[in-house]
Amino acid sequence: MKGGNPKVSSWKRGGKLAVKKWTKKDRLAANDPNKPKRPASVFFVFMEDFRKQYKEKYPENKSFVIIGKAGGDKWKSLSEEEKSPYVAKAEKRKEEYEQNLKAYNQKLAAADGDDDSDKSKSEVNDEDDKDNSEEE
Repeated sequence: MKGGNPKVSSWKRGGKLAVKKWTKKDRLAANDPNKPKRPASVFFVFMEDFRKQYKEKYPENKSFVIIGKAGGDKWKSLSEEEKSPYVAKAEKRKEEYEQNLKAYNQKLAAADGDDDSDKSKSEVNDEDDKDNSEEE
């Protein structure tokens, strides 16, 4: 490849673009552990209660697949009226998540804003000197 862009040509292998394979370590490093977790959907809020009830009724059954299938069948058979308490719980969790996320984003913005100031240090010092001279 004569006269080509060196950055592009280094990506190519055998005429195809090389694609970086993301490893589990790369994905985990990209996630911030302090970021709030997304709230559960209405179905998963329902499943929390359903699992407890199912395990009380059938304590010998420990298969996650069987409990999941039974929960899915039960969810499909519920009316909108029966689903409403789970919808309310899910909406409440979503509102809490949005508040936590907003606070998290403000915290990140504040942390980034502390490092970068619009004024240089000499301008800040000049303003302090002016304030001190006016007081005297």
